[in-house]
Amino acid sequence: MAGTSKNKSKFLIFLILISLILYAGCKNRENKQTANNGVSIVVFIPGVIAGSPSYEMLAEGTKSAVEDFTASNPGTAPSVTVIEGGFNQAEWEGQVTTLAASRDYDLIVSSNPSLPVIVSSVSAKFPGQKFLLLDGELEGNPSVYTLRYNQREQAYMAGHIAALTALELAGEKRIGLVAAQEYPVMNNVILPGYTEGARAVDPGFSVDFRVVGNWFDAAKAAELAAGMIRGGVKVLLPIAGGASAGVVQAASEAEAKVIWFDTSGYAIRPGTVIGSAILRQDKAAYEKVTLYLRGTLPFGKAEIAGITEGLVDFIEDDPLYISSVSATIRGKQAALITRLRSGELRLD
Repeated sequence: MAGTSKNKSKFLIFLILISLILYAGCKNRENKQTANNGVSIVVFIPGVIAGSPSYEMLAEGTKSAVEDFTASNPGTAPSVTVIEGGFNQAEWEGQVTTLAASRDYDLIVSSNPSLPVIVSSVSAKFPGQKFLLLDGELEGNPSVYTLRYNQREQAYMAGHIAALTALELAGEKRIGLVAAQEYPVMNNVILPGYTEGARAVDPGFSVDFRVVGNWFDAAKAAELAAGMIRGGVKVLLPIAGGASAGVVQAASEAEAKVIWFDTSGYAIRPGTVIGSAILRQDKAAYEKVTLYLRGTLPFGKAEIAGITEGLVDFIEDDPLYISSVSATIRGKQAALITRLRSGELRLD
């Protein structure tokens, strides 16, 4: 009996110790949340920030939203952490799962068309975790808000100026698109939109479409671009992340032209980059994170925004654009952009 009582005493002591440890852990998290006004945000970069302006804008827009919210709401101090996931897409779901399982973050912010599928799986395991995803679509999940850009508009503007430039340079009714990979938005929205914009100039236009196979092999991208140029393509649109530098290099050497996507590219190679169809991801991140901090982000909704909302656009006031592109082309491109901005031309 004495032995049994002794064992029971040890077991009770063990339970008390475990309880104290768990309590301390909960208390630390409670204190952390109190210090941060209960809000901790992590930006998950599905790739790396270096060489990816859209991811840089994602991080900066989120940070700016938190800074401005803190400044206008004294006594609050929400925190932001930025984590890079690297180029291996197979690892992203495990990384997002780890972030959710840690329970350290109230909101996970990210941007990539592949993230909705990953998050759908992760949120089923951790239904309390909230997600804000840009450049993706997932409707009806009460833990997830998504915003998809109208990339048909974006690609249409790129194809339009590419075709105008191709006709002026050599009279060729052929333009190029070098993509890192094939994925649903590329195949079903961007490539068709790019083709559609070119054919608005002349119905006889075709697109030479090539795929690098990854987002970083600039040498492979340069090889593809050079082959396209030898085949008569004089204007190319690269959507290949870090590999896009290879397309710019090949175009510069062959006196061909490049249309840039997502960010302003004129300064990358003045005179070679002659158009920039952009996404304002910093603005989108700022606006949606601010709504979250105010408690009004509509989780469960999948929204789309384009040129009329100011999140898709074409940069036409850059001095390098004005000096590199003829007044005739700029005038025709400006007329298109005006129709899109006013809503006269709608590309849903």
